[in-house]
Amino acid sequence: MSKQDSQGKNSGFGRDIPPVDRAPLYARIYAVVRLIPPGQVATYGQIAEITGGCTARMVGYAMAACPDDAPWQRVVNAQGKVSPRADHWGTELQRQRLREEGIELDAEGRMDLASVRWPGPDRAWLVEHGYPLPEARGLPAENVQPKLF
Repeated sequence: MSKQDSQGKNSGFGRDIPPVDRAPLYARIYAVVRLIPPGQVATYGQIAEITGGCTARMVGYAMAACPDDAPWQRVVNAQGKVSPRADHWGTELQRQRLREEGIELDAEGRMDLASVRWPGPDRAWLVEHGYPLPEARGLPAENVQPKLF
């Protein structure tokens, strides 16, 4: 069962995004998320920065409606924690899946982002798929990963 099925397709996620804009934006977000390898994570803000034209909150809405083939568990908040959900089991499932991928969580449920944070896609992938390059986002040309703080 997908997260989308468990939370209801019309549960209000993404209401600030016009419906006509949701599908293509979500598809771009999911394309980036599918690149995150097992044992690594990205933050909502990092995915938003790579995707362009959206916010971390919009990425959160997309993750709430995520298809089964995208590794939603690999997207975490900027503190290196799993964001709480209305249904407690979803939070626990995400933690379990991350642990199964070898990501260690401390007693507060936090991971060491410095060691498990995905650096992002390479320039060739960004160009090939029409995503903004780092320099277009105000980052150094060799830096695909936005700074943590």
